Formats: sequence, structure tokens, C-alpha cells
Amino acid sequence: MEFDFETLDAPSRYKLLSQVVVPRPIALVTAVDRAGRVNAAPYSFFNVMSQAPPLVVIGIENRPDGTPKDTAQFPRESGEFVVNMVDFAIAGAMNVCAVDFPPGENELQAAGLTAVASTKVTAPRIAEAPVSLECRKFALVEIGPRGRSILVGEVVHLHVRDDAVTDPVRLHVDPGRLDIVGRLGGFGYVRTTERFDMKRISYAEWVARTG
Repeated sequence: MEFDFETLDAPSRYKLLSQVVVPRPIALVTAVDRAGRVNAAPYSFFNVMSQAPPLVVIGIENRPDGTPKDTAQFPRESGEFVVNMVDFAIAGAMNVCAVDFPPGENELQAAGLTAVASTKVTAPRIAEAPVSLECRKFALVEIGPRGRSILVGEVVHLHVRDDAVTDPVRLHVDPGRLDIVGRLGGFGYVRTTERFDMKRISYAEWVARTG
């Protein structure tokens, strides 16, 4: 099957992309505005894009009326946010944070999650999250006719749950112990507890194998 993206509307493109670019990690983003109000919301159009500088990128669609969501507006005001990774234990709480609460509602409190002080940014991290990446806004790009924002953050501090760090000297983290949840299309999710290893081969090894 083939699909011409130049003739499809945005919802159709989203439906297809979200079902084929899988699994996607979920950024449960915490941010604060100038008044100190905390917002928490999950986004699966997200990934790490660079190590020098260390950058994460999040795609955030505006509200139906065209106004920016707090996840885009709060970092615009404060210049900071935290990406909290989602494991299986807090997947249900993450889903609560996705509820379209009225302004002023505390998503973390509603979800039963605990906000704790970050080390280098004003936005809190989530105590229950297996990984938290403290970020400063690197760029905020407004794109698309419906007003989508691309939020780029520079990671300035990293928190990893102790039991997942198997060798602190060698900076080795066991992904299996993190039990991270990934997003599929629709209502589908996947866990990272099943894995396989495959060593990258050099060109010389490939030549030796193929003769």
C-alpha cells in the first residue's frame, strides 16, 4: 500500500505516522510558569536527537482554538522543563496526566504522582519516574497551519533510578530494569522488558562473512 501525504489531511497523516513510527518513548513533561504553577503532560512525538549538545525534541500541537498548550507556553516563559520517562508502574498515572483538565488543575496531584525539586531547573521532576532529564529551552519552533510547536531542550542534569545503574564508573544503565513504556498507534503501548542483542559489524567483518 502507498499513501500520498501531499493529498492527505493532517489527521490522516497523524494516524498513519503514529502507527508506523513505533514504538515511541513517552515524555511526561513537567514545567512551571512565571507564577510557579506546575503542568504535567505526556507526549510521544519525542526523542533524543544529539549528544553534543545533548538535545531532546518534543512535538506539541496547539489546542483546537489555536492557543498554545501549557507544555509549550510554560517553557516559553521560564525557559526550563523536565522530561520524565514513563515506566510500566506509572503508565496509568501518565494516562491521567493526559486528561484535558481545566486550567489550574494539578495533574500530578490528580494522578497520584509526587513532585520533587530538581537540581538545576525550577520545574520539578517526578519522584516515581525511573528517569528524569532536566532541560533548558534550546529552541521553540512554531510550525504548521494548525500551530504545532517543536520544543528543543538541552539536557543539563540526569536522574536515573539507582537499581537501574549497574556500573556507575562505566556509566552503564540496564534498560531492562527501567521497564520503560513505549507508545504504539491508537490505544496501544509496549514494554521494553523483552529485548535481543545484535552486535554492529564492521565492513571487514561483513566482507569476511559474504566472501
